Order: sequence, then structure tokens, then C-alpha cells
Amino acid sequence: MKRICSIYKSPRKNEMYLYVDKREALSRVPEALLNAFGAPQHAFDLVLTPERQLAREDIGKVLENIEKQGFHLQMPPAQDEYIEHLPEELLRMNDPL
Repeated sequence: MKRICSIYKSPRKNEMYLYVDKREALSRVPEALLNAFGAPQHAFDLVLTPERQLAREDIGKVLENIEKQGFHLQMPPAQDEYIEHLPEELLRMNDPL
């Protein structure tokens, strides 16, 4: 199954994205989700196929969610992942002397 998708980023939450079928755009995304997401900002369009790999999402799950519910919501990575990649000197900046 090949699908042309539009990917929108959230202005409220860094690294939160909505994947939708390009032809349907945001028509199947629930109003409550759009309110929480903020005004969607078009990031890019992408052809998705089962063979394609995505950096942080399972392509099968993305395609399934778009087919069944009209969208796929990619959540940002957990906060802990950011902390693990900071240099040690930055992690100690607020330590008491």
C-alpha cells in the first residue's frame, strides 16, 4: 500500500507531528486533537510504503492508523532522552557548591 502523506508539526510541542493522507488533509482529525495540537504547520509531504523506514515510528503502525482513523500522531521523545545526551558539565551547572 502506497500513500502520499502530509506531515504537520505542532507549534505547541516540539517534535510532535501529525501524519495524514494528503488528499484528505486534516478533515478526519478530531477537533479536540487539533485544539490540543495547535494550528498545524505543514512540514512536508512524503510517500509512505511498507518498505520505507522512518526514524522514530513504525511504518506499519503509521499506515494502519492513517487508514483506520485518518491520522497518526507522533509524540515527542521522552524528556529523559534529552537529558542523557547533554554534556556532563551542563548536567552539573545547577549542582550546589
